[in-house]
Formats: sequence, C-alpha cells, structure tokens
Amino acid sequence: MIVRFLPLILLLCFACGKAATDTAESRSRKIITAGGTITEVVDALGFSEQIIATDITSTYPASMKALPSIGYRNQIKAEGILALSPDLVLIEENYLNPDVVDQLKAAQVNIQVFQKPTTVEGTRTLVKELAVFFEVPEKGVEIIEGIDADLAALESYLKTQASKPKTIFVMARGPETVFVAGDKTFATEIFKLAKLEGSATGFDEFAPLTPESLVQMNPDYLVFFESGVQSLGGKEGLVKIQGIDQTEAFKKDQIIALDGQYLSGFGPRVGKAALDLAKATRR
Repeated sequence: MIVRFLPLILLLCFACGKAATDTAESRSRKIITAGGTITEVVDALGFSEQIIATDITSTYPASMKALPSIGYRNQIKAEGILALSPDLVLIEENYLNPDVVDQLKAAQVNIQVFQKPTTVEGTRTLVKELAVFFEVPEKGVEIIEGIDADLAALESYLKTQASKPKTIFVMARGPETVFVAGDKTFATEIFKLAKLEGSATGFDEFAPLTPESLVQMNPDYLVFFESGVQSLGGKEGLVKIQGIDQTEAFKKDQIIALDGQYLSGFGPRVGKAALDLAKATRR
C-alpha cells in the first residue's frame, strides 16, 4: 500500500519543500525603492523590513531615513544601486534617468515601475497594483478601506464648514528659489479635497513667485513644506520672500507648514493629510 502511494507522497513533500523555499526567499528579498509614495505603500503592505536602501523622498516611516540613500532623481546612479546587490528595485515612473534604468536592466536587475499618484483614485490604483505584486491583495483592500474611512471623516468635517479660504502653495528652496504651484500640481488636487480656493491659477505646474503676483493673489493662507520653511531660516525667515508681508496670510500669521511627503505624496495617508489641511485653514 505504501509503495503504491510513494510517488504521491514524494510529490507532496517536494511541493511543501518548494513552498517553504519560496517563502524563505520572499522574506529575505532585498528591495530598493525610489519614490516616497511607493516606499510608504510597501510599508503599509508589511514589507518595509525587506527594504535595504531608498531615495531621499522616502521619509515615511521614519525608519527609512536610517537606511542607505541612493540619492534623488537625476542624481541617482546605477553604480550606487548595483553596489547594494538588490533582488528587486521598485521605482516611480520617470523618476530615474532612462540610461540608469537601461544599465540596471542590462545587469539583469528585477525592476518594477509604478505610476506616482496625483489623485485619490491614483492612490487606490497604486495600492492595488503593489498588493497584487506582493501577493497580498487582501491587505490592499484593507488599506483602501482605511483611505475611504479617512475621506469620509474629511467629508463629515467639511459639511460643518461654510468657508473656502484663498490659499496658495509656495515651494521654497532658500530665499532666492521660491516658486508658486499653479494648475496640474499636487496642490490643485489636495486643495480640491480640502475645499480650498486656489489663488494661483492660469498657469500649469510651478512658476517663480514674484512680489507683484504674491500681493495680487493676496491669499488668506500660505502653505509650505516644512523643509521649505527651514530653507528660509525658519518662520522668522519668511520675510525674505518679497511681498509676503503685504498679504493677509502673513499679517494674520496664517502660515501652514506640513511634511512634504505627507502633503504631496498621495499615499495611504492622503485623507488624513487633506483633513489636517482643511482644519488648519479654518482655525
């Protein structure tokens, strides 16, 4: 009897052994991420312990800051990535220079490219795609349910608010490099979620912020990245931006500074970020 079932027993043993090997390989996988939102989603899915290095924009969770950095966008070199011997590289579309991607592919590195979300629907799509890739679709559903719950909380809060404050987002990298966000930027979408009136319209992407345009827009609130305020020398350094002292936002101390990845990343915390912004502009 035993002899008759011996081939089946051996087959089952082989299958179990292979499954155990696959699981072990998955747990020991060495991942490099390029793009803060991808990193955040990978963490939410439960795989951040497999990340061995990441880029400068990957600031959440905070533990990512302690990992080796591969740099930022066009500063990232293939040699730096290859030196870390990753099994998998997850990158945002158009984040790396094409020649860097070609070099990594030539070295037979497993590269997976995902589109960076700029809307809530894009966030849901990225979560679904990464959940399928990591073979944890149920975890992806859980994350999306959390996002939807956050957005429901945002909607409930906004129903109690009648105001729609005029707001602009200012990108500062020192007093000599100051831009304002126009249409087709993350600011457009996050302002829409928070039901804010964007004062900077009529142009796409980012444009240099001039004293004249700032005074003309005269926003009720000025929104910055925390790193932007720091680049100006802290809140006291905002006066280095010409024309800012003539705005209602500055006169009433209605300056908001939020973490860059939190505000612009459109990751799993997007609903929370929009709610924080909505509350900060209606105090």
